[in-house]
Amino acid sequence: MRIDRAAVLAGGIGVAGVLLVVVVAGDVHAPLGDSDPGRLASLLFGLIRFASDAAGVVVVGALAFAAFAVPSTPDGRLSADAFASVCLAAGAAVVWVVAALAAVPLSAGDASGQPPGVVWANLPALVDATEEPKAWLCVAALALVVAVAARQTLTWRAAVLCFAVAVLGLLPPVVAGHVSVGAWHDVATNAMVWHVPAAGVWVGALLALRSFLRRPGAPHRQLVLRRYHRMSAVCLVVLVLSGAVTGLALARPAGLATGFGALLLLKVTVCAVVLLLRRGWAGRWPVGTEVVALGVATGGSVALTHLVPPAFTADPPSVAESLMGYELTAAPDPAALLLDWRPDLLVGLGSVLLAGAYLAGVRVLRRRGVGWPVRRTAAWLAGCLLVLVASSSGIGRYAPGMFSVHMAAHMVLNMFAPVLLALGGPVTLALRTLPRAPRGWLVALLHSGVARLVAHPAVAAVGFVASFYVLYFSGLFGAAMFYHWAHQLMNVHFLVSGYVFYWLVIGVDRPPRPLPHLARLGMLFAVMPFHAFFGVILMNSPTVVAETYYRYLALPWVPDPLADQRVAGGIAWAAGEIPMLVVVIALLAQWAAADRREATRVDRRVDSGADDRLAAYNAMLADLAGPRHQA
Repeated sequence: MRIDRAAVLAGGIGVAGVLLVVVVAGDVHAPLGDSDPGRLASLLFGLIRFASDAAGVVVVGALAFAAFAVPSTPDGRLSADAFASVCLAAGAAVVWVVAALAAVPLSAGDASGQPPGVVWANLPALVDATEEPKAWLCVAALALVVAVAARQTLTWRAAVLCFAVAVLGLLPPVVAGHVSVGAWHDVATNAMVWHVPAAGVWVGALLALRSFLRRPGAPHRQLVLRRYHRMSAVCLVVLVLSGAVTGLALARPAGLATGFGALLLLKVTVCAVVLLLRRGWAGRWPVGTEVVALGVATGGSVALTHLVPPAFTADPPSVAESLMGYELTAAPDPAALLLDWRPDLLVGLGSVLLAGAYLAGVRVLRRRGVGWPVRRTAAWLAGCLLVLVASSSGIGRYAPGMFSVHMAAHMVLNMFAPVLLALGGPVTLALRTLPRAPRGWLVALLHSGVARLVAHPAVAAVGFVASFYVLYFSGLFGAAMFYHWAHQLMNVHFLVSGYVFYWLVIGVDRPPRPLPHLARLGMLFAVMPFHAFFGVILMNSPTVVAETYYRYLALPWVPDPLADQRVAGGIAWAAGEIPMLVVVIALLAQWAAADRREATRVDRRVDSGADDRLAAYNAMLADLAGPRHQA
């Protein structure tokens, strides 16, 4: 096996950069009032974090390369080159597991200011008291799943599933790190959720591509290069934009003149230069040079996690900024709820991108001279608009501060927007407009075991209803509200569970298990009363949901959280009526249209003579009226 000198050089540059920053920075804990665990502990944690991050991005990128750059066989199995990339990911996943486990005690010592000897003696208590060691345990668990599953992966669907798990494994240390603290942490966290997977796909896929190109006689060479170029170009754009947003949130313009700002600008500059030089990349931009550049960028990313962001020491955050990322200075009124916007770079931006992709698909059909119902386009755009309003307008801004506004946003994301999105028929549009390869990927995902499980009527109904009771009556909501990533996970769950349920009931797209219209109507009527019961229970509950969180926040215009909770219960009770009426009307209209189409088909078969059922029926009547039956 030949040694990849560019990869070795990239790793050496990254390690050297991390060590240099740790040595030069000195004691970074004192400005925050924390103890210093010692230079050796900091150096060791920097090296282990670099090893974990590097292994993680190799896993993510190699799996992305195997699934989306290298063509699979017609029967959905991985080709030899795709399997080689999966093997690369499996080997890197073992390193990822070991490094993540090693990071648990080191991160506990870094967070508590304790040297390694003290940490080992009190490790369970330190892990329980701090968040970052828990994040590294999550990474180790997810990396272990990938390490085991990747060795058994022979199909495209399995490779995509491993890729999704690996992407999740990159996120815990990030969302529990610097970006989760202080003012603007909501914006920084959302930006990093885009940033980290994009970096992983770019870096790891580049190493997988380099290994692919080094194999003699690799088939589909030009196709693989084109796919990689498109995939990595998108990742680089996302990387530069999200990195700039995160840097401004953590450093602020004044902090760009500090060492933190200089390192941040170096990282963004390297990515931007790679993006600019990509033009004519196949002939003039060597892959090895880009590998070295990614070593610089990865080392800079790890070094940034060691430094204290300037925003932490500029102005101490208030309680509201620590919990939500921003201040709420006045009670909400209709104008504030509609006009006081704070863009949500995850859910809100996702809705804008989905609306743009849908319009692009409609445009493709129109260019081909194929019509697409205007009502579907209107429904999809209206659904995306509701998601944007619920997440980014004043409703989304006040939702973390007031339970009643949170419940209003919850109802929009779970009850109103999914109805319109399901009526938009996005999968049908995608299947008609996507190129051959992405269309095949979508079909394979729709027929996968995971899709069939998620779209099972029982699973969809339970997920749609039970999550209300589990989330709000178990203490889970109160714990989740202290973390922005958990709040965003709730929003995504509300939206997805609502969409899957309404997809089965009134969706234009064909589900894996189509239901007859009567079963759909029964499914709807069986589920809806539970929403009303939830609202009634909430209105009459003597216990404040997430009381600790709202007491800490202590907004002056919410003197009685229990009264605000009763308003939230009323919103939950009343909000289900309108979407239920819309769903019933849509379902009955679809039922009637299906009956008309079936009647038209039968008439055509009878008129053409292709359907002999009527003739057989007449012959039976004639036989019954014959001499044998007249005796």
